[in-house]
This record gives sequence, C-alpha cells and structure tokens, in this order.
Amino acid sequence: MLVTILLFATAFTQAQQQNPDSVQTALSIYRATPEKINDLVNTKLDVKFDYKKAYLLGKAWITLKPHFYPTDSLNLDAKGMEIKNVSIVNGNISSPLKYKYDGLELKIDLGKTYKSSENYTVYIAYTAKPNEFKVKGSAAITDAKGLYFINPDSSVKGKPVQIWTQGETEGSSVWFPTIDKTNQKTTQEISMTVLDKYVTLSNGALVAQKKNADGTRTDTWKMDQPHAPYLFMMAVGDFKVYHDKYKNIPVDYYLEPAYAPYAKDIFGKTPAMMDFFAKKLGVEYPWNKYAQIVVRDYVSGAMENTTATLHGAYVQQTKRELLDGSNGEETIAHELFHQWFGDYVTAESWSNLSVNESFADFSETLWAEHSKSQDAGDAHNYESMQAYLLSPEAKNKHLVRFHYVDKEDMFDVVTYQKGGRILNMLRNYLGEEAFFKGLNLYLKTNALGNGEAHQLRLALEQVSGRDLNWFFNQWYFGSGHPELNISYKWDAVTKTQTVYLAQTQKENVFTLPMKIDVYEGGKKVRHNYWMTTRTDSISFKLNSKPNLVNVDADKILLVAKKDEKSLEEFAFQYKNAPLYVDRLEAIAAATERINEKTAQEVLVAALNDPYFGLRTEAINNLKLQNEEIKKAVLSKIVAMASTDNSTLVRAAAIESLANLQDKIYKPLFIESLKNPSYAVEAAALNAVAAIDISQAKVLANGLQKDSKGPLVASIVNIYGVEGGDAEFPYVYNSFMEAGTQSQFDMIPGLASILMNVKNITNLQQGLDELQIMSEKFSKYGIHKYVNVMLNNILMAKKDDRDKAPLADKAGFEAQIAAVQKAITELEKL
Repeated sequence: MLVTILLFATAFTQAQQQNPDSVQTALSIYRATPEKINDLVNTKLDVKFDYKKAYLLGKAWITLKPHFYPTDSLNLDAKGMEIKNVSIVNGNISSPLKYKYDGLELKIDLGKTYKSSENYTVYIAYTAKPNEFKVKGSAAITDAKGLYFINPDSSVKGKPVQIWTQGETEGSSVWFPTIDKTNQKTTQEISMTVLDKYVTLSNGALVAQKKNADGTRTDTWKMDQPHAPYLFMMAVGDFKVYHDKYKNIPVDYYLEPAYAPYAKDIFGKTPAMMDFFAKKLGVEYPWNKYAQIVVRDYVSGAMENTTATLHGAYVQQTKRELLDGSNGEETIAHELFHQWFGDYVTAESWSNLSVNESFADFSETLWAEHSKSQDAGDAHNYESMQAYLLSPEAKNKHLVRFHYVDKEDMFDVVTYQKGGRILNMLRNYLGEEAFFKGLNLYLKTNALGNGEAHQLRLALEQVSGRDLNWFFNQWYFGSGHPELNISYKWDAVTKTQTVYLAQTQKENVFTLPMKIDVYEGGKKVRHNYWMTTRTDSISFKLNSKPNLVNVDADKILLVAKKDEKSLEEFAFQYKNAPLYVDRLEAIAAATERINEKTAQEVLVAALNDPYFGLRTEAINNLKLQNEEIKKAVLSKIVAMASTDNSTLVRAAAIESLANLQDKIYKPLFIESLKNPSYAVEAAALNAVAAIDISQAKVLANGLQKDSKGPLVASIVNIYGVEGGDAEFPYVYNSFMEAGTQSQFDMIPGLASILMNVKNITNLQQGLDELQIMSEKFSKYGIHKYVNVMLNNILMAKKDDRDKAPLADKAGFEAQIAAVQKAITELEKL
C-alpha cells in the first residue's frame, strides 16, 4: 500500500512530542506472529448489495484444514456482521453448527475433530454492515470498514456511484468471514450480483457472466493461486476499461468515463514496468492478469490487491496535466512491485512489513533510474532519505518491530522510506548482480508463501557468500542512524591528507562500509574503507594538496551528515563529482554563502545542470534582488522562463522574475499564460498578480473553465484576495473536488474569500468545510491553524459591520454569529 505518510509531517511530529509515553507503551506490548491452528484452503463468496442500507448480503463457503495438530474448533474474524447460518458442508448436505459470536470473532464448534490431512468446508450466511463498524485503520485513517459504498443514493450530483474494498490491514473480515492474518493464504472465487449497467473487478480471472431476469448480472471471478485475505478485492461501478497486455497477460485499466481517453497516457508504462521488474528479479510476473482501477474517496494512496491494484483518484490526469509530470507513475511502480513483494511472497506478520513495503518503496528508485536517468533515481532516493531524517520520532523505531501499539503504526517513514534506503545500501554493498540474484532466491524459495527479514538475509548470504548479520542487526533489528561529522587536515610538510570521521549520535555505533574518492591533479583515486568505531581517521600520502576528498562517494549511506569542506572544494565537487547528490550538496553550500563570488559561480553553473530539479534549485536560490547576482543571471533566467525543456523549470524561472515585481516582464507573463502547462500558467498568473492583482483577477476569470492542479490553487489564492460572492462557487467547488493534500493547501484561499462574501449561505458552506477539515485532522492540530483564520474572519466581519450603513448591519450580525459559532465548535476539539 502507498500511504500519504508526509501529509501533515510537522504537525504529526509535534503530536508525537506531546505524547512521550507512546514509545514506552509500544515497548510493553510484544506482537507475536499469529498462531496457525487452521489453514485457509479456499474461499468461495456469493454477494449482493443493498445500496440503500449500505449492506452486503453474503454467502461464504470456506474450506480449511488443521495446520498441524488435530482440532474440533474454528475461530474466524467476522467484524460487525449479522450471522444468519453456520453449517458444515458434506457434499450436498449441510448440517448446522454451534457457534458463538461477539461482533468481532466467530467461534465455531466443528462437531468433530479433524486431522491435518482432512479438509472441511464451513458455510456461513451473513449480512455485512460496514458503515456500522468503526475501527482504527491504515495510515491514521480512522474509518477502516473494509467495504465502501460511494454515493450509493446518487445524492451528490456529478459523483459516481461505486463500491470498492480495502483489506489492509485487517478490513477484509468486515465484508467476509476469514482468518484475517498475513500468514494465511487461500484460493478464492467471488460471485457478485450487480445492476447490469455496472462493471465489476476482482482478483484473478472473470470466468462467468450471467444476466438475470431482474436487470442484474452475476459476475464470477476466480483466483486459482493462493494469496492472503487482506489482498482480496471487489469494485463495482461505471468504469471504462482499456485493454493492454504484457506478453500474453491481460493488463487492463479501469477509469471513470471522463478519463478513459487518457488511460494509455496514465497507465501505459505498466507493461514496460512489468518487463523491467521481471527481468531484474529473474522471476516472471507471477499472476494471470494485472488490472488497475481508479476509485473515488479512497482512504489511502493505493493498494496492491493481487492482480487488481486500486488507486485513488489523484492518478487520473489529462494529457495536459501530464505535461508537468505524472502524479501516479511512482505509485504505479510501487504497487506493481508488490505483486512480487507482498503478494507472491507476503510478510508473515505486520512486524515484518518491511519485506512488503520497503521493497515497494525501493522499486520507485529502481524505476526512476531505469526510465528516466541515474539523476532521477538518485533524486528520489535522496528525497526519501530526507523524509525519514526529518521525522525525529522515527529514529527510535526498528525496521522490524515486534513491539507496537497498533499494527497501523507500522505504516510509517521507517517501514517505507528508511527501509527503501536500507535496501539501496545493501544493493550497493553486495553489487547489482549478487543483490538481485539474492532477491530471486528469496522469491523462489518462498513463492506463494510468507517471508521475513531473516529469510531475506539467508538468501542474500547464500548467493553472495558474505555474512550479513552485522548489516541486518544494525539496520533491520536496530534503530536510528549515524550522525556523521567529516573534517579534513592537510599537512604540507608530510604531504598527508587526513580525514577525520566521527559518529555523534548517542545511540549505538554503526559499521559503515564506504567509498572515498581523492581528487588530485585532475585524477581521481577510489578507496574502499570501513568505519567500525565512533571516531576514526584515514590518511592519504599525496604529491600535492587534493582538490577534493569525497567521503561516501557513491552517496549511498543513510546518514545525517555534516561535511566541513571549504566552499572551493564544494565548487570543485559540483564540476567534477558525477552524482546528483554531489551537485546538490555543492548548491546547498553555495546557497549558504551566496554573497561570495565562488558560491555565485556554482549557482550560475547549476542553471545549466542536466537535471531539471537542480536547475530549479539554482533558480530558487539565486536572489535577483541582489544587483550583482541579477546582473550575472537575469538574461539566462528570462530565457529559461520561455525556452527550458522542463515546464517546472520554466515555472520556477517565472516565479523568480515575479519576485522583482517589475512591469517590464508583464508581456512575458501574459504570453506564458498561453502555455499548455498548468504549472507555467499558474506561475505566470501569480506573477501578474504580484504586479497588478486586479488584472490577475480578470485573467483568472478567463482561465477558470479548463483549470486544474496548480492553476486552480493560483486562481483560488487570487480570489481569496480580490474575490467575493461571485467567485465563491469556483473556490468552494475547487475545494470540494480536490484531494486531501490539495484541500489542505487551499485552506488559506477558502478562509480569505470568506472575509469578503456577503451571502450567508456561501459563508456557511465555507465555514462548514473548514470545520470538517478541522475535525478530520484534529489530532494533528489543524483546528488550531483554522481557528486563527476564523478569528481573522471574525475581525473582518466586525469591521465591515462597523462601517456599514444601518440597513446592512443586520446582515453582518448574522455573519458574525455564524463565524462565532464555528469558532466555538472548533474550541471543543
């Protein structure tokens, strides 16, 4: 699963810091691997849907066998259901069984003792009531009900009617009885009876379709290979299907009709990804089909259901939106890699989630390297490492955790971003061939079963011949990371360059194999070095003072680093060291000393960097208010605003020019509004607004019709300053249609326009949405952020009342009362 871990990272960190007992609480609870008394063998479901009540009417035939010891009982997870019948099935004869049900677990007396060589089938008739069952769910989602009815009564105009499921972590048992654990695997067959106008999707192959006399149709999907219950899925709705293929394997894309023309643009790289991953792993795609479906109101990023990945609506983009980059490409790679790591071989417990999610995270780097460039892969790897390093609470957690408060706590920057970086270090240490041959052995040894970190270690050791206990002990079964200080000393008399290394973290000392590149007289010599103590030094005898000593030359170590190079050495590093991070470090060092000529030379050179991200970084750090810098780079940035081959660089260049607030560039900004890139248009509109907000409002009105992404945010912000009741519908509708992150970004614009609206209905609608956001994310302190804005609105309304004619004061009193009520409600959170 891909989760939006960083959505409110700062607020989350603050919340963690306010709860210092949370780590201690987690350490007091040991999470054992679930005991296997009975094994699932096959699950057959027959389901219908009651849209009015949001119920599933189900029949289940579950075939099991005792795992090893004989047993006369069966415990099934069945959450929030109404159980109508429990029977044992012998051929065509069903006999009732005694059972106890507490709303969470169904305890069945089998009526006889079965041996591990005997299969038996239990029949259960039930009604699933997902909307009536509440429990904590994935990635801080508080409503993990397993089965979701979207707009079932068609009450929301323009919103599709859909049904979809979300199994991870243990939500599948809200819509069918099962043993809802990762170390269970079962084949499956699901028959769904739906209105004939709808499309269905489930795991495996569609083996039958039957039209019924009442206008419904029954689709039967069958999965012949065993997989974990949390990977079961269903989806029902008005989807258009685009048929693609990988070799002879069907590859299908299910989208809302409006986005169907862009199916190939959004998902078209999938077959190439399948080919790349299969070749890299030496294991062919292991299933009989691969489908991807996009649904509304999804509760996380995406989910790797076996053969049928489910995506949130954010991946749906038009050709024009895709000019600025794909929202979904990393996610598509991530979920696809799960078909091997997570589905084919599944973590044997949530404690070992790393063998699912760390690999999926790592695959994003792999795909970026392969499909774009080494720079792109390195950039992704670096950004993910920073996401982990900038989460202070994360350093206290092991990658493999047998102690946690809730299984959902495993879905964090440690399991994802840190774990992905650890795999990249392991790949670098073992070498490409040995690492992937080890993954091949791990997959084949544990195929259609379960895996854990020790099995991964053993496979890599068997292939490489190297002991990896030290690596796994410190990275998988330990916490934290090195905080590495690097300093240098040149002795001109002895012609000796010494490098001093110090691990300054309070926790355990790490063993760090690294590459050190020494540049002398235009030549580079590489040294292999192992740091094994808290402080260390290494000396090099040279003919002259080196131009640069580059520690961790592969830029692979997961460390928080302080490197005491001189600015001149960083400048040399930018020009001569080859990697993305080498150049990024030099740009960062130059930015800190922007007033020095050498620093400016680095940033000017970076305007021509081959990687668009570093060109953008240079633009953002070259402050044109400095006359010397402006003289050196202005003509280049003006040219980049019109001609750079990256739309995101063009947008950054326009934003840089906008900071000058010089009308001479208005023609450039106006011309840029014709660019098909939403990023460029948004930057240009913001630039016009910086010069003439009234003109920007007129231009924004003309751009509303086909606005998406950053252009919407730009228009909303302009309307927040200049808009009123006439512009409110656009702001409100844009907010309602946006994803959660975009909604969060739009809060200031929505709050600002509420200062100017006079219509009480508009005001109340806006206040209601701010209240909903505050309640939804109150644990992150968002309500405090909104409260400040509401008080600003209150002051603005009171000021308007005091200035208004007597006849208008009553209207303002009503508005003031509405805002005051919203503030009062907010203070209860």
